[in-house]
Amino acid sequence: MFDRGLNLTLRAVQRQLSAMPHDVYLVRLIHQQTRRAFPGERLWTASQLLHPATLRFMRLRNREGCDVYIQPYAERHNPGYILVDLDGSGPEAVEAMRADGLAPSVVLQTSPGNLQVWMHVSTTPLEPAVATSIGKQLAQRYGGDLASTDWRHLGRLAGFTNHKPQRRNQRGHAPWVKILHAQPGLAAQAAALLLAVPADLPNAATLAAAAGAQWPIPNTDTATQPAARSIYADWLQRLRILQRFPQPDWSIADKWIAKELLRHGMSPPQAAAILRAGSPGFPRRHSHPDDYLRRTLARAFLELQTTPFPRRHGSVPTL
Repeated sequence: MFDRGLNLTLRAVQRQLSAMPHDVYLVRLIHQQTRRAFPGERLWTASQLLHPATLRFMRLRNREGCDVYIQPYAERHNPGYILVDLDGSGPEAVEAMRADGLAPSVVLQTSPGNLQVWMHVSTTPLEPAVATSIGKQLAQRYGGDLASTDWRHLGRLAGFTNHKPQRRNQRGHAPWVKILHAQPGLAAQAAALLLAVPADLPNAATLAAAAGAQWPIPNTDTATQPAARSIYADWLQRLRILQRFPQPDWSIADKWIAKELLRHGMSPPQAAAILRAGSPGFPRRHSHPDDYLRRTLARAFLELQTTPFPRRHGSVPTL
């Protein structure tokens, strides 16, 4: 039996997640009257969130008075997405962002006259202090809520209702959270934002360079594809991935192999080309393969900076 309400929620959630792609998302259900979080908070992949059973569960909790919040999750870092709460600022603020080269990936109407935006500013995870600094920059510049600039602040998920009492209409109905714009992509002037972060904050200069490095990912041609697949298979064997994990999470395997390729001096575009050609079933379910490859290489690079592997003897083959 066709469920129109479920289908509308599915389409809204799908649009939002497609415009802010990430490996996992933190979802939190908070009851508006009691302010208590619903037990069982967990991390979800996009495919898990889009499963009809998951959406039915969240729709039921939403009808019971829970607001639905989301954030791309990167453990102790910000994932490179900044939330700006524009309650009261209106669409003029969004147009000003676009004019400044800071076009949001997602614009939500959380209630009539109130907006939230997600802006993609870095393909590399951000230190908490850096993300908070950028959030404050944006809130001050565009009239956002300065109380909502924390690096791990959650935003609303489209397709569900907003239960804040002051947002209800004259009939007492809670408004729907609607998508006004959804388009994936790094903000054109993201590097300028990072350069404006105080220099004494951790990794500010490194991340500024990384944000501007939208390097191209070459396609492996017919002549080099066998070599790329061979390099990937060789590292699968060296790291004993299939022996340790008969059914591996290929996103994790890609990151491990990317770390080895980078650690041995391979350039990010070359490493990405090897992942593209060698990772089984690629692009699998990734709707934005190039963005996935850049994020995988960015995480690998960050982990090498923070917890470098002990150097082994030998060299990595090249294409």
